[in-house]
Amino acid sequence: MIASKITTRYAKSLLDLAIEQNQLEECYNDLIAVENLCVESSDFTLMLKSPIINTSKKLIIIKSLFEKKLSKLTYLFIELITNKKREPLLHLIAKNFIELYKIHHKIITASVTTAIALDKELKEKVESFVKKNLDRVVELKEEINEDIVGGAIIKVGDFQIDDSVRKQLKELKNSYNKNLFIKDF
Repeated sequence: MIASKITTRYAKSLLDLAIEQNQLEECYNDLIAVENLCVESSDFTLMLKSPIINTSKKLIIIKSLFEKKLSKLTYLFIELITNKKREPLLHLIAKNFIELYKIHHKIITASVTTAIALDKELKEKVESFVKKNLDRVVELKEEINEDIVGGAIIKVGDFQIDDSVRKQLKELKNSYNKNLFIKDF
């Protein structure tokens, strides 16, 4: 809980500063790259969390990785949190920043699970359905799960529409399992 508050505060501070300096898009793209690095490289994440590696060595590694690849604001921010010994939280700060960016731009992530890949026309229909009902820009993530047999499962936040054949088969099975001749009291 405490780490969550800290990461949210750092992410919010960077968001406010990026908006103020008109560098929001650059920071967003930079932090997506940082988050991807944290997800893909367990060595990098372990280095950030290691109490054995001192801050000056971490700064040298961070400088070699990021100084020329990230915007100056993002690089200085990462350097600042490293100097404050908050570098183990970099991944969570990046995630929080991305979420705050999406909230700022009214972007919502919708997940669509289907048995086969969606074609372009169907993707557009799903996006327009979600956009019409929620009045937000839609970022669509497609998942393929052959176990649902057919149909689709759409998830947006806590809301879910399950119109899969698997669900319909389960409902049909449950209706046949009910004995209609026994009176339910």
